[in-house]
Amino acid sequence: VTGVQTCALPISTDRDALVVHAIRLPRIAACVLIGASLAVSGVLMQGLFRNPLADPGVLGVSSGAALAAATVIVCGDRLFGRLPFEALPVAAFVGAVLATLVLVVAGSRSGRLDTGIVLLAGIAFAALANAALGLLVYVADDRQLRDLSFWTLGSFGGVGWERVFVAGPLLAVPLVVAPFLARALDALACGEAEAHHMGFRVERVKALAVVATAVGVGAAVATVGVVGFVGMIVPHLVRIALGPGHRVLLPTSALAGALLVLAADLGARTLVAPAELPIGILTALVGAPTFLHLVIRRRNGGLS
Repeated sequence: VTGVQTCALPISTDRDALVVHAIRLPRIAACVLIGASLAVSGVLMQGLFRNPLADPGVLGVSSGAALAAATVIVCGDRLFGRLPFEALPVAAFVGAVLATLVLVVAGSRSGRLDTGIVLLAGIAFAALANAALGLLVYVADDRQLRDLSFWTLGSFGGVGWERVFVAGPLLAVPLVVAPFLARALDALACGEAEAHHMGFRVERVKALAVVATAVGVGAAVATVGVVGFVGMIVPHLVRIALGPGHRVLLPTSALAGALLVLAADLGARTLVAPAELPIGILTALVGAPTFLHLVIRRRNGGLS
């Protein structure tokens, strides 16, 4: 009996090590990268539009990525048979890039990027993409509906090291670009003309902010699906606590976003174990009431 127990211990240890290294660690790495990238993208959008309640999804990038993935799920199966799962992240990222190109073309006027037009075009594009997504949901079968729920509600369940290594450089784009825009974003708070007179290349700053956000959000959606409210709530709460200076706001928001997504993923894995909740449900349950509270406080003059 003793010999059997002695032999069982290494097997159990190897199994635990495999679970930690092959399942838990890549999932944690993805949570940290995606949470930080979405939060920093939110800071960029709030600084660019000079609206503390702006969100990376305002560009319609998330909707474009989800629509592209949904199109592959529903139409790809019917035209080409069951496609490999790797086709979905590629399609989602291509959809995010195409959505960004549409918005940049729509918002460009005489060599300038009009943020007001980009904002309105993003809202219109998101509405159109969501309508098309609803149509695909209507014609999808049961298996396709289960696949679609991944992209519309988000899940870290299938994340491994391969996805982390592929998406990691793209998710890091906002984290790398944003610190170089911190002073310019502070100046933009006074207006584009004032920022220009301070010596900043405003059009370059706007283009970099939009592209960095599109790449980061597109990579996040391509990796785990749509994770809402992180890019809106985290920067806003950090701004209330620490002030609007972007030199402090950017790194603190990145850390807070990573912690929030880690906590949400932990809840998704444990609240209904052995099943798993879509992480988008948890972030919406936390983010939507918080957003409503902030809007009410802002209306009543409680927030600047």
